[in-house]
Amino acid sequence: MWSPPGHATVTVLGPVDDLAIDEATIISLGATHVVHAPMPVDALLAAVRSQLPGALIAGFGEELTVLKDVGHPRALAAGWGLDHAQGWQGVGHTRMATESAVTPSGAHPYAVGPDQCLVHNGSFANHATIRRHLKARGVVFDSENDTEVGARFVAQQIADGRDVESALKDLCAQFDGFYTLLVSNRDSFAVVRDAIACKPAVIAETDAWVAMASEYRALVGLPGIEKARIFEPEPERIYAWTR
Repeated sequence: MWSPPGHATVTVLGPVDDLAIDEATIISLGATHVVHAPMPVDALLAAVRSQLPGALIAGFGEELTVLKDVGHPRALAAGWGLDHAQGWQGVGHTRMATESAVTPSGAHPYAVGPDQCLVHNGSFANHATIRRHLKARGVVFDSENDTEVGARFVAQQIADGRDVESALKDLCAQFDGFYTLLVSNRDSFAVVRDAIACKPAVIAETDAWVAMASEYRALVGLPGIEKARIFEPEPERIYAWTR
């Protein structure tokens, strides 16, 4: 309902009163404004950026819609109408902020590449060093958040022709810190934990679906959970699934 077939979608945080794009539809959901139009993603993204230079782009693609805000998760889900949402993949994240302000822009996921998003539990110790390397390659950042560095790193790897799994292998080799990561794109998603694996994660897998959470209680309501293969991801092992 937010990313209609044949449409590009851009999620904007910030005022959209000055936005005027032919055939575009704007759906305002609290702090989040979802813009979609029957045009290529690059064209819609360029139009939004040119007309709203001060706005934060929270996500973009043909199959991705990102919703961000601050508040109780149940209230946000009800306000967004998540119970009516449809799709083959969904990522939700409730965050205790330690590295940034409690604002919609600091909320996860970080979606900085086309039809890509990343959520992160933990912290990267050497994010400043990797940020400098990415900036030297021309990568532009929206915040000082360590998670954005991980998201920009993965997006750059994918732009260079890598798949999600190999991008995360390279991340494990270059990033220091404690983390559990989930990265998704238009046709796959992957999970990885750091070498110590101190950040929690549990995966449930069936022939019909795969789900990942920090705690098992988040999975107990899923249909067929009693027959699922349930396991804790091993340190630095990449778990990946393709659509």
